[in-house]
Amino acid sequence: MVTTLVVIAILAVIALWGIGIYNNLVNLRNQVKNAWSQIDVQLQRRYDLIPNLVETVKGYMQYEKGTLEAVVQARSQAMAARDAVEKSGGPTEGSIKQLLGAETALKGALGNFFALAENYPQLRASENMRNLQEELSSTENKIAFARQAYNDSVMTYNTAQQEFPAVLFAGVFGHHPADLYVVEDQQARQAVKVAF
Repeated sequence: MVTTLVVIAILAVIALWGIGIYNNLVNLRNQVKNAWSQIDVQLQRRYDLIPNLVETVKGYMQYEKGTLEAVVQARSQAMAARDAVEKSGGPTEGSIKQLLGAETALKGALGNFFALAENYPQLRASENMRNLQEELSSTENKIAFARQAYNDSVMTYNTAQQEFPAVLFAGVFGHHPADLYVVEDQQARQAVKVAF
C-alpha cells in the first residue's frame, strides 16, 4: 500500500513536471509567433506606404517610369513572399529565405528610387514627400526593432528546447527549432536612405 502510494506520487510528480515543460514550450512558441506578427505588421505598414510614395512622385518623375515600376514590382514580390510565410504556418527556413530575398530586392528598388528622387528639387520641397519619407524611415526602424525582438524570442524558444530535460520531450510534444530572421546580404542590412 505504501509502495503503491509512493509510485503514484512519483508518477504524479513526473506528470506535473512534463506538463510544466510542455506549457513552457507552448508559451515560448506563442511568443515567437507574436514576435513574428510584429514584424508582419511593420512590413505591411511599409508595403502600404510605398503606393502613396509612388503616387506622390509620379508627376515629378515622369521620365523615371522604369524606376517606379521596379519599386511597385518589388513591393508585390515582397508581399507575395510574406503571404507565403503565412500560408506555411509561420516562418520556416525556406519561407524566411524567400522573404529575405524579396525584401533585399525591395530595399534595392527603394534605394534607386530615392537616389533618382534627389534630382528633383520640387519633389524634395514637397511636404507630402517629406511626410512619407519620415513615415518610411520610422517604419524601417520599427522593422529593425521587431526583427530583433523576434530573434530574441526564437533564441529563448530554441534554447528551452535544447536544455535538459526539455530536450527529451520537445520533439515528442511537436516542438521544433524556429528559424532566425537573419539578413545575410550586407547591402540589405543597411536601412533605406530616405532623406534628401
